[in-house]
Amino acid sequence: MTIATSPSTGADRAPTLDPGQSSATAHEHLWMHFTRMSSYAENPVPTIVRGEGARIFDDRGKSYLDGLAGLFVVQAGHGREELAAAAYQQAKELAFFPIWSYAHPPAIELADRLADYAPGDLNKIFFTTGGGEAVETAWKLAKQYFKLTGKPYKYKVISRAIAYHGTPQGALSITGLPDAKKYFEPLVPGAHKVPNTNFYRAAEHGDDPEAFGRWAADQIELAIEMEGADTVAAVFLEPVQNSGGCFPPPPGYFQRVREICDRHDVLLVSDEVICAFGRLGTMFACDKFDYVPDIITCAKGLTSGYSPLGAAVVSDRVAAPFYSGDNYFPHGYTFGGHPVSAKVAMANLDIFEREGLNQHVLDNEAAFQATLERLSDLPIVGDVRGNGYFRAIELVKDKATKETFDEDESERLLRGFLSTALFDAGLYCRADDRGDPVIQLAPPLTIGQPEFDEIEQILRGVLTEAWRRL
Repeated sequence: MTIATSPSTGADRAPTLDPGQSSATAHEHLWMHFTRMSSYAENPVPTIVRGEGARIFDDRGKSYLDGLAGLFVVQAGHGREELAAAAYQQAKELAFFPIWSYAHPPAIELADRLADYAPGDLNKIFFTTGGGEAVETAWKLAKQYFKLTGKPYKYKVISRAIAYHGTPQGALSITGLPDAKKYFEPLVPGAHKVPNTNFYRAAEHGDDPEAFGRWAADQIELAIEMEGADTVAAVFLEPVQNSGGCFPPPPGYFQRVREICDRHDVLLVSDEVICAFGRLGTMFACDKFDYVPDIITCAKGLTSGYSPLGAAVVSDRVAAPFYSGDNYFPHGYTFGGHPVSAKVAMANLDIFEREGLNQHVLDNEAAFQATLERLSDLPIVGDVRGNGYFRAIELVKDKATKETFDEDESERLLRGFLSTALFDAGLYCRADDRGDPVIQLAPPLTIGQPEFDEIEQILRGVLTEAWRRL
C-alpha cells in the first residue's frame, strides 16, 4: 500500500469553489486513486491548483516543494508555457486522429526520435496512453511473437518480488505485490516471481555486491529452468526497482540477465515507466547500466506529464514477424499516439536537449545522495539508496540489527504521522510500505543543491519528531 503525502493533483477549480466547498465536493464525487476515501470524511482533501518550477500550490495558497515530480512524472518542472503552447497549437491543427491504419505527423516524428534515442535495434514504437498499457502491450507482444515464430508454448513471464508494473490485469499479474493483487484474482496465468536486488537486506552475499548481483540474476535462470524454457516468453525488470524503495542493480546484474535471456530465447523487457527520460540521467535507463533489452516500456517523463502518453519500444528482431505477410498485432488504444500528446512530447524532449537535463542529473546525483546521507545520523534512518534523481530512505527500528517495523507500527508511522507531517512541513513526497517502510524522492530534474538542502532539512525535522513519538 502506498501513501503519498498528498494524493491529489487536481485541476485548478479555485475560481468556482472555495477550499471548503472543493474538499466536500472532492469527497462526495471524486473517487481518488489508491486512496482510503474514508480518510477524508472528516478531513479536508488536499487540493493542488497550480505548479511552478519545482513547487506546487494548494487551494489555500500554500507552497510545497514537489519531491516526487507529481508521480515520477514532471521531469521538466511545472508551469512550462512552451509545453502548454505546443498542446494548444496541435489541438487547433489536429486535435485527434487514431493511428489504427493511419498516421499523423506528430506520431511519425516522435516515433522517429524515440528510435534514435533507443539503444541497439529498438526501432519500432508502439504508442499507448500510459505505463500500465505499455507493460500490457509488451506481454501480449511477447506471447504473439513466439506463436508467430513457431514456439506457441512460450507465454510465461518472470518478474521480481515487490515490483510494481501496473494495474491492467496482465500488468497486475506481473506485479509482485500480493496486497495489490488479492482483490482481483484470478489474474492472468503464467506470471512468476524471483528475488529483487535489495542489497541492504540481501539474503545471500550481503558483503559483496557483485556476488549478490550474480546470485540475484541466477535466480531468474533457475525460475526459467523450473518452469521450462520452452514455456517462458519474457523477463520484466525495472532498471531501478521502484516498490520497496529504489533498488539499484548490483554490478554486472543486467549483463548476466542478458546472457541468461539469450541462452534460453527469452525476451528481456526493461520496464522504464519511471526510469526513462532523465530520471537516472539518460534518455533510456538501460543505457545507464549498459544493457540492450528487446523491449522498453516507458511513459511518465516522456511528456513531463503535460499530456498522457506511453510506449513500447521494440527491437527490429521482435517486430519482424509482424511486418511480414498478413500478420498483424491485434491490439491498440483509442488514444495511443494522440497527436496532442505526441506534440507535447516533442516539445518536452526539446527542453531536455536545450537545457541539458540529463547531464544536469548526472552532474548532481552524487550531491543529492550525499545530502540525503546526512540523515544517516538519525536513529530511524537505516539506508539511503537509489540512482540519479530517484532515491529512497529506508526507516528502521534498530540500525544495528536492521530490525524493521511491524504492520501496526508501520501503519502508525506512515499513515498516522509521516504522510501528513511531511506535507504540512512543505514537502510532497511518498511514504511507502510496499516492503519495508521507506520515504521516496523523485523531484523534477531541474533542481539542485538549494532544493536538496531544503528536502534534507524538512526530512530531518519530521523524522526526528517521528522517532521521538515512537
